[in-house]
Amino acid sequence: MPTNLLALLLLTIALFVPTVYAAEKPVPAVEHVVIVSIDGLRPDVALRANMPALRSLLARGSYSFWARTTEMSNTLPSHVSMLTGVTPDHHGVKWNDARSGPEGLTVPTLFEKAKEAGYSTALVASKVKFGLLAKAGAVDSALIPTDDKNNDQESAEAAAELIRTKQPGVLFVHFGEVDGAGHGNGWGTPKQVEVIERADTRLALVIKAIEDAGLTDSTVLILSADHGGAGRSHGANDARSRHIPWIAVGPGIAKNIDLTHFRDRKIDTEDTFATACWLLGIDPSGANVSGKPVTEILEIDELLTPATAPTTAPSAAK
Repeated sequence: MPTNLLALLLLTIALFVPTVYAAEKPVPAVEHVVIVSIDGLRPDVALRANMPALRSLLARGSYSFWARTTEMSNTLPSHVSMLTGVTPDHHGVKWNDARSGPEGLTVPTLFEKAKEAGYSTALVASKVKFGLLAKAGAVDSALIPTDDKNNDQESAEAAAELIRTKQPGVLFVHFGEVDGAGHGNGWGTPKQVEVIERADTRLALVIKAIEDAGLTDSTVLILSADHGGAGRSHGANDARSRHIPWIAVGPGIAKNIDLTHFRDRKIDTEDTFATACWLLGIDPSGANVSGKPVTEILEIDELLTPATAPTTAPSAAK
């Protein structure tokens, strides 16, 4: 074949055959990312509650109790942002019920990006509306209820079984009962605290499954939430609804580091998507993606070095 024709053929192939993103992973050992979202978990209430599993993550990882969810602060729009890196104004999901299946979501999800990069995927949720995220061909294993009974124990056991048997590259786990207790009894009430403490036992099942499967040294676990609440509701850009916990634990991640050490670093829920992509070497690019990887979670020697002089003046925000 003449050289010019061969060059034209190669160019044509390059234009029409998608390439596999091959970014260098910041921590080569990371092969799995597990994202756990405790629906309605307000940070200050979590800190009041008896949550030994969550507190064990703090000792082993990097965290902030000042992360922010979307301005809407509602379950479905916020989780879509968490798993696409796109704000509601751009992904368009501003409803909060099961009115639409996967055909209603037009932006790529973390599951789609992971599949393109060769990872297996799984989704376990406690609410029917999460069917929106289960696009055909993007989620290898999807366990979504047909009603909203919010059985978090079943979800935790299903997630643990998936970890032990299928070891997905990307797993998202949603627990919904804390949100239900907020709506039914009020945020921060003794009843909700009781349910939060039960959620911690479900989180412990997921952590134990990672250990049992021998995946501790290859898995990053990110714990977060979609919103908080006040009274018996949430939303409307209320600070009590918008602040959420954000914790990352795994190989290469700094231990017992409060990320507010980085004074000007704000963590948004869209950053969960970007951080998962970054850790796994997945191309996060897409229209209107605003999430940025939380690179500050990596072990950094400077964190252990005392400042030479105190400062009270804020620097320019990122």
